[in-house]
Amino acid sequence: MLLLLLALPVLALALLAGAVWLTLPGTDAALRMAGLSAPVEIGFDERGIPVIRAGSERDAAMAMGVLHARDRMFQMEMTRRGAAGRLSELAGASTLRLDRFVRVLNLRGHAEADLAALPAEARDMLEAYAAGVNALIAARGRFVAPEFLALGAPEPWKPSDSLLWGKVMGLWLSGNWRTEVERARLAASLPPERLWQLWPADDSPGRADLAALPPAARLAGLLGATPRWGEDAPLPPSASNAWALAPGRSATGGALLASDPHLALGAPVLWYLARIELPGGRFLAGATSPGVPMVVIGRNERLAWGFTTTHSDTQDVFVERLSGTDAYDTPDGPRPFTLREERIAVRGAAEEVLRVRETRHGPVISDLDGEPEAGRVLAVSMASLAPGDTQAQGLLALNRARSVAEARAAASLIASPAQNLMVADAEGATAMFLTGRTPVRAAGDGSLPVPGWDGRHDWKGWVPFDAMPHVEGSAGGAIVNANNRVQPAGSEVFLGRDWFGDWRFRRIGELLRQRERHAPGDLAAMQADAVSLFAREMLPLLLAPPRPEGAAGRARDLLAGWDGGMGTALPQPLIFNAWTREMGRLALAAGGVPDGAWTAGPEFLRLLLSPEGAPWCGAEGCGALSMRALEAAVRDLSGRFGPDPALWRWGEAHRVRLEHPLLRFVPLLGDALRIEAPTPGDNGTVNRGGTARDFSHAHGPGLRIVMDLASPEGVMAAIATGQSGNPFSRHWRDLNAEWVAGRVSPLPSGSPSAARLRLEP
Repeated sequence: MLLLLLALPVLALALLAGAVWLTLPGTDAALRMAGLSAPVEIGFDERGIPVIRAGSERDAAMAMGVLHARDRMFQMEMTRRGAAGRLSELAGASTLRLDRFVRVLNLRGHAEADLAALPAEARDMLEAYAAGVNALIAARGRFVAPEFLALGAPEPWKPSDSLLWGKVMGLWLSGNWRTEVERARLAASLPPERLWQLWPADDSPGRADLAALPPAARLAGLLGATPRWGEDAPLPPSASNAWALAPGRSATGGALLASDPHLALGAPVLWYLARIELPGGRFLAGATSPGVPMVVIGRNERLAWGFTTTHSDTQDVFVERLSGTDAYDTPDGPRPFTLREERIAVRGAAEEVLRVRETRHGPVISDLDGEPEAGRVLAVSMASLAPGDTQAQGLLALNRARSVAEARAAASLIASPAQNLMVADAEGATAMFLTGRTPVRAAGDGSLPVPGWDGRHDWKGWVPFDAMPHVEGSAGGAIVNANNRVQPAGSEVFLGRDWFGDWRFRRIGELLRQRERHAPGDLAAMQADAVSLFAREMLPLLLAPPRPEGAAGRARDLLAGWDGGMGTALPQPLIFNAWTREMGRLALAAGGVPDGAWTAGPEFLRLLLSPEGAPWCGAEGCGALSMRALEAAVRDLSGRFGPDPALWRWGEAHRVRLEHPLLRFVPLLGDALRIEAPTPGDNGTVNRGGTARDFSHAHGPGLRIVMDLASPEGVMAAIATGQSGNPFSRHWRDLNAEWVAGRVSPLPSGSPSAARLRLEP
């Protein structure tokens, strides 16, 4: 009996290990599936990167569905659940805030409506992809990924599920509805001149061509009830670098394009690398996103492309005046709300029923805070939720485009999100096209919530695509964007008021000017650059006060002569980043901003260098405030890293931690599966190392890709994790070391044979 009792746990562990082993794909497999026009051969290299050899685009889309399900099915499941407001079915009440928000916005309903309105060709590609996903689900069941051993086989994939990915991107990468509400809340406690200085005006040229460039309580409740980046919102507020070089600036003779989108970092990363080879010498190569059949960032035989976020203002908050209990005022008189009911299943708790109201402007978001209405509600308009979103059609057209001119036509079809599409073609042409619908307002600049009952601030339509400030060609041979302002000075087209600083943009320009011609490896090295121009700009303020005593003085000494490099082996990045946080906190407090109401960004901190920013430092002045900030920062760091600043290291704090979204909570297992390493860079460097509260590396370039149109094999890339989303696969983390080191490697071509998969009709 004792032996039996001892054997049972061992047997249970063996069965579990066997079940997990069965979730790993084989090295030589075949799958029969209806709908293929011909066999598809898929070979994988030693990194798990596939080369698909298909007879048609449709067959390739089916194959991509099989591959994404094979390697990333649980990631796809989490993406569609997050966009459909169904995370709480798995995670319980911890994800209710996000589920409530997306249910109010009805992302799934909009995706289904957009699918029905797509041209037949684009719908067919999504249907082919879904067929591929479902073929693997049918063949593997709950063994499609280890997470489904406990959850059961995933639900069939629907074509509209693929559109949810675009809806998430459109929601988080466009507009400023939250900024509008934050401003309105702060307006109650700050005079106007102080309020607007929190978001300083951008007076940069607003260009991508480098040739001309020199070397309130209710509102608080609403904000608390909606997702925030760093807590439960899936994406950070700014993202990405991309630049294109004409052949005259290229050492290979072909145009070059570099792209590194900066998004939230987790395991697995958002991107899946692949190459697709089609008849007639056609191919696609680059980064796909699980859930989407098209190549999102990459190239074909004639065109390369990448994206950055424009940050156009495509979201507005409207204050609606109530008329009775179930209606609101409009210019034409009272109108009833459009009503619907959302039922949210919650693991371990009762189902939650959400009553959603919509106005002519959009859904009522103020219902989320549960406070009394007091005669007013807040509704939000979002361009990404407007009918007729043709993003999928535009991305398909981009995959097929063979020239910059055809890329322009494809860009006009990408209705959301608002992005800068960087392109280069085999003829040597380069361009940057602005995608996404940007509203034309009857009045106002969209910077604050506006009355909705009188129609004076309604949207009148969209900025015409041809009126957008696109850039085609460059006298200097380089086009660059790093989320800096793209609206040229004096432009009649209004894209928005608020723009992120141009430090990364200017640093890329500095690096490009260091030599006349660049090889692909040079662009990869630029992507890994960790020098902060923001730090260089702020150092005079940090060093201006007299040297303090003790550890703060020793820390200050280390910053004298520092070049702003954010290397892992240096103490200076840690000192500087801790100082900027304290400086921002103290300046906001001195300026009358309520504690915790707003976090100072670099654009505001730069204001403190000017006479206009001096009042924020109070009577003691910015120099004295800077010394206090340094002393406070050093006290905090000393408690964490020891008393000697010379021994501090940025890499001890600035570590990337890529974790499984659910298994990270399992003791021991979460630690074993975590992908962790010290990384260079910070928020202001080209190698973006966006920091969390503890200075860890929370968002950045999960993908780096460099494309050379001089060669069909000219694609080099790196991703932050591995190709597999199965945490027990050897491809779970195997690409991380190269990514941390800032290196990129060629994507495979031909017929790699580390593993094979054959799809048969």
